[in-house]
Amino acid sequence: MLRMTLRSPFSGLPRSLALLGVGLLTAVLVGACATGATKVPQGTSQPDKFLFERGTEALNKKKWLTSREYFRTLIDTYPQSPYRAEAKLGLGDSFLGEGTAASQILAINEYREFLAFFPTHARADYAQYKMAMGHFYQMAKPERDQTETREALKEFETFFERYPNSKLMPEVRKHFRETRDRLSESEFRAGFFYYRARWYPGAVGRLQPLLKADPEFTNRDAVYFYLAASLAKLNRSAEAVPYLQKLQDEFLQSEYLDDAQKLIAEMKAAPATATSLPPKSLP
Repeated sequence: MLRMTLRSPFSGLPRSLALLGVGLLTAVLVGACATGATKVPQGTSQPDKFLFERGTEALNKKKWLTSREYFRTLIDTYPQSPYRAEAKLGLGDSFLGEGTAASQILAINEYREFLAFFPTHARADYAQYKMAMGHFYQMAKPERDQTETREALKEFETFFERYPNSKLMPEVRKHFRETRDRLSESEFRAGFFYYRARWYPGAVGRLQPLLKADPEFTNRDAVYFYLAASLAKLNRSAEAVPYLQKLQDEFLQSEYLDDAQKLIAEMKAAPATATSLPPKSLP
């Protein structure tokens, strides 16, 4: 019996391009099936304002497709409208709000185009922030590939460079810290894997650069402890002690404080021999 296999037109492409292709195809199909709900009533004195207000209303109600129809009609029909820039942001917000992998890629594209067309606009900082968030929402778990995490960090750093006085700064800093923590957690787990495998040079090689790259890592107490423990295993107690001291000075509460004190006592008792502190499970 002959069996037919349907093959996606986007197969073989990188994941991001394939998702973008799916998203664009969806947008075309939706546009082809539009019912004319965005048609401006006859006699409307400010049709571009009408479209913008209806698009914003739909956006606030999380009617993503409807809001896009209004915003797209405004952008395509009224190129000189003072609402065009805000409508472009509205398009990005509708894609970002939809929350799918494909729509997040499309959102990033809309914000990037906004910044290209309106680089001095009063809300350029908002577009830069939301472009970073498009990558933020695609971040993988610490044990997975961190490409999107790095892309988010790059866009956040661009925000800090270009908009140091933005009112959005507190919110951006919060999400930047979460993003930086995700990347640092990924690096910590690699170092911890080496520690558990008793390959202490590998653990030191991962954990020391982590602290240099991100000295404000939220979970650095774990890094301090396992870096010190690895150095102690390598008979480098003099290098281990400062990290244990940092752990005690910077963290009034930490699950590693008791073990840190035990490790210090053990190194004092036998400074010339490797410690016997057993490996722990991942915190």
